[in-house]
Amino acid sequence: MSTADQILELLKQDKASEEFRELHWTGTFRDYLDMVMEDPRLTRNAFQRIYDMILSYGTEEFVDQKERTTRYRFFSDPSHEGQEAIFGIERPLMQLVSFLKSAALGYGSEKRILLLHGPVGSAKSTIARLVKRGLEVYSRTPEGALYTFQWLMPESEEWETTPMNEEPLLLLPPATRQAVLDQLNERLDAPYKLRLEGEVCPASRVNLELLLDHYDGDWQRVLDERVRVVRMVVSEKDRNGIGTFQPKDEKNQDATELTGDINYRKIAQYGSDSDPRAFNFDGEFCVANRGVVEFIEVLKLDVAFLYDLLGASQEHLIKPKKFAQTHIDELIIAHTNEPEYRRLQANELMEAFRDRTVKIDIPYNTRLDNEIRIYERDFGADKITGKHVAPHTLEVAAMWAVLTRMVEPKRAGLTLMQKLKLYNGKTLPGFTEDTVKELRAESEREGMEGISPRYVQDKLSNALVSTASDTDVNPFIVLNELESGLLHHSLITSEETRQRYRDLLSVVKAEYDDIVKNEVQRAISADEEAIGRLCGNYIDNVKAYTQKEKIKNPYTGRPEEPDERLMRSIEEKIDIPDSRKDVFRSEIMNAIGALAVEGRGFDFRQDERLQKALELKLFEDQKDSIKLTSLVSSVVDRETQEKIDVVKSRLMKNSGYSERSATDVLQYVASLFARGDSKDND
Repeated sequence: MSTADQILELLKQDKASEEFRELHWTGTFRDYLDMVMEDPRLTRNAFQRIYDMILSYGTEEFVDQKERTTRYRFFSDPSHEGQEAIFGIERPLMQLVSFLKSAALGYGSEKRILLLHGPVGSAKSTIARLVKRGLEVYSRTPEGALYTFQWLMPESEEWETTPMNEEPLLLLPPATRQAVLDQLNERLDAPYKLRLEGEVCPASRVNLELLLDHYDGDWQRVLDERVRVVRMVVSEKDRNGIGTFQPKDEKNQDATELTGDINYRKIAQYGSDSDPRAFNFDGEFCVANRGVVEFIEVLKLDVAFLYDLLGASQEHLIKPKKFAQTHIDELIIAHTNEPEYRRLQANELMEAFRDRTVKIDIPYNTRLDNEIRIYERDFGADKITGKHVAPHTLEVAAMWAVLTRMVEPKRAGLTLMQKLKLYNGKTLPGFTEDTVKELRAESEREGMEGISPRYVQDKLSNALVSTASDTDVNPFIVLNELESGLLHHSLITSEETRQRYRDLLSVVKAEYDDIVKNEVQRAISADEEAIGRLCGNYIDNVKAYTQKEKIKNPYTGRPEEPDERLMRSIEEKIDIPDSRKDVFRSEIMNAIGALAVEGRGFDFRQDERLQKALELKLFEDQKDSIKLTSLVSSVVDRETQEKIDVVKSRLMKNSGYSERSATDVLQYVASLFARGDSKDND
């Protein structure tokens, strides 16, 4: 068998042909009635279909600051391997899904425009794009299937698809339609009721009237002989079920882009420009019927276009040129930024538009872990070729971005960096989850201002191609890029804001110093298991101490008093005075108890102070085995070099450093220790 024959043989085994036949299904109107009686969901409206689409991917329930939160897997973009996954804005996304649920149930939200409002780069466009792409994928599945119809007109004897892809059941007379709908709702297993609203478009209405006249009013013969039902596949490229409208120059844009325009070539065929068959129902509202239409930067549109949105949202009607109002069934999703929205609020003439919108604020991330995930998607180890991105490089960039979006805490003794850590799930003494809720409540606009992820992504790209980074990109190269770009940042209009962002870079650098010092200390002292063992020993002693019990000696098996010397040797590392030791130990036990109530175990990493104390204790126990400050010297003896190589290998194995970046970070930390030693000597 030749190679060509082998390839052609593979085509026989490929499921593409089978999928093609399914997606291009055609049948009689009777066939379709049998199908909808078996599966009433085929007749869902656009809101119900989109709501079901999102739920079809499943949900995850979790507790965030004592509030039960739902994460919808749909927004992780599983259909495209997370290319446009959205991280960290679960609550706004919950509001969006609640809007769709209300619309699916017919509670009034279906008569509103969904307006996503937020700063530039906050994922507004991405959300709209996910909905559109998700609907495309869903329409190709059995669960998301939808159908429309075609006409066979006597004068042409060629099948023509209805221009607005309407639901086939709209061809039934109103009384019969309602009877069918009642039967479908009896069979439907869903939280909502099916609704068939409106009529077919003007062109299809003319075709129906002509055929009824041709068959002397015999509706059944028209449906049997002149109508066939076809599968509809939602596709933005083919302009089926998805429309997108964006502002252009006023001279080159008019309302026909929304509602369609006259086809002058067909006027001669039909004799009048008021014949619907001589009209192209190809405006964005028309092609988006049964799906979704997106309005990009909607408030940049001329007011005349916004007027078209009023009827489209409230009554689900559009007004094509020279024709009666036409029914549409689609989600209208729009997005805008804050300056445009403020202008809308100040315009008293636009009250009707404001009244027809449901605004959902889409803020920037204020949780560090989620911001890091955004950059890992584009700059993770599996994405970069030819260069190595040192550990914490993306972390410090994300840390700075999040800090710019946060409001200075009003509580005395709480720094902005500590607030960031609390938001990220860290435990700090004197602060609980209730405190975090209070901090969020007093900062309502948090996340609506600050640095966009796009700016950080641009600077990370610059750092990767910079000549300053021949093989490795480290945090300092990225921080320098972030700072140098502030001078020409087009969205920073105030020198005060620019200086604040520079000051925050210094805060991040100081935090990075602590991070790498601790990391090197861990590499010198021991691995995570050793810290875990020390933590377990400490917790056992603290538990016995607070409950006034004795602890069993693991070697002798005899009960002994809690090891006060061990406990104090750890607590002193984080400056817990003897007078505060009881309070600190009680806080540790209370935290463990609270986690136990929620069915969660205690992890020393959750308590930043305890983790630091444990690491410092181990570091102190082993620091005499290696003099790290010797790295800043040009002469290192062989024994010390061997120990340094061991530390370096641990950094490479456990933390992801390359040999070059491990050497760099060791030398940097050594210089920090050297400066610290010189200060101590002074």
